[in-house]
Amino acid sequence: GDRRVTVSRLPAAERRAAVLECACRLFSEGSFRGTTTAEIAAEAGVTEPILYRHFDSKRALYLACLETCWQRMRTVWDEKLAAEPDPGLWITTMGRAFIESQEREPITSALWIQSLTEARDDPEIRRFMRRHMRDVHAYAADVIRRAQEAGGMHSARDPDAEAWIFISLGLLAMADVSVGGLMKDAWPALRASRLEWLTGRDGAPGQDA
Repeated sequence: GDRRVTVSRLPAAERRAAVLECACRLFSEGSFRGTTTAEIAAEAGVTEPILYRHFDSKRALYLACLETCWQRMRTVWDEKLAAEPDPGLWITTMGRAFIESQEREPITSALWIQSLTEARDDPEIRRFMRRHMRDVHAYAADVIRRAQEAGGMHSARDPDAEAWIFISLGLLAMADVSVGGLMKDAWPALRASRLEWLTGRDGAPGQDA
């Protein structure tokens, strides 16, 4: 079709990005095992040989999708944190930004949940997820340390422990997406509880916390 001709004629970097975009969506709507490279290539408007020119295996394409999701989330967090002058609100700002992003397009949630399942049987995915989770943890712990240094959070809180709790809430948000928003009404209270624990402020639901 016209799309295949158009995509095939794109510069290599743009063609790779187009394939990756399709793959992220199809993997998130289906699964790593159930989605084929033939389906991804067809959706992206390229041939399978062209797909394999950019990604040497389906697993490599899948891991690239996970890495892309993380890069995008990190960019969103960087922007949100830069726009928030109050360090006491940094970690709740990150949490809210993640939940809102998954409500709009739950690709990260779907891929993370899949990957945690696949990691049991796939050593490469397991290694990737271990490194990936350490990267997310390091990012969150650094934000908490900087907030403490700026006087926005209690100095007695353990940044490494709190960063793992932050990730656990992210996993809970992912599970919530999977089961259809069971906890939608609970998130304001959760945010308020975390804010009070980390900063000593009353972040009761209804306030801008």
